[in-house]
Amino acid sequence: MQHKVKLTVIDKKLYLELQAKYCADPNSGMCPCYNVGDEFVFERYGTADDFWHMGLNTLKQTVHTAEGTAGGSVFPHCSEAWDAISRYIYAGLQGGSIMRGWMNDERVMIACCSDGTRPVIFKIERMDYKVLYIDGINCDKCKNKIKDCLKKIDGVTDVVFSGDYVEVYLQNEIEDEALRQHTEKAGPYTVTRIL
Repeated sequence: MQHKVKLTVIDKKLYLELQAKYCADPNSGMCPCYNVGDEFVFERYGTADDFWHMGLNTLKQTVHTAEGTAGGSVFPHCSEAWDAISRYIYAGLQGGSIMRGWMNDERVMIACCSDGTRPVIFKIERMDYKVLYIDGINCDKCKNKIKDCLKKIDGVTDVVFSGDYVEVYLQNEIEDEALRQHTEKAGPYTVTRIL
């Protein structure tokens, strides 16, 4: 089983009275690095190692396209945020429990950066998936047939074709043989490897 971590900005707060009293610039305002709705995906598969690069190029969706958006192509995550969230991202990328016993799903954590005057609140989710290498895929129709068959398995949440392999996202553990059988039932396809 492989793991990715999805990081979503779910809220931003601003404490004007604290900024006015303590900040060098009393009108600093909201955090300029993140926007509510920003989504980042961290991977550690193949040549990708987004954790090692502090999340550079992990930004997948934003409502704001300024060059300085955290996790974009210009700079990685803000150091205050990275200090607070990196341990959860690392645990998720390794397939570990992000916060067992505290959250109702151990694959999820709600955390915030350590800026006390303008904190950003993040939802951190471990995404579990298996990688299937399949011979015989020749067109989009083949991909759709395989996707439809795999999505019939209870616990499969998504199927994404990525280059020469397929990522099958799972809500719970599913045996490799079940994935193989459903794929090969879709047509003249052969699963050559599952990781």
